[in-house]
Amino acid sequence: MVDAPSAGWREVLLVAGAVVAVVFGAAVLTSMLPRGGQEVVFRTPLAIVVLIIGTVLMLVRAARRTPPPE
Repeated sequence: MVDAPSAGWREVLLVAGAVVAVVFGAAVLTSMLPRGGQEVVFRTPLAIVVLIIGTVLMLVRAARRTPPPE
């Protein structure tokens, strides 16, 4: 059985940068919403729902990944 190569510093930094960019973009978009939209974002469990959906999608993707041929 051959193990897949692990992620290096370059890949880790790219993913971290992408996460920072997405969070910053979400903050900018939220600040541009009208007051009512901002209240929906800040006073409801919207962020928790988005995190749960994202986690489920990532777990489904990981579970469906086929192992590399031996």
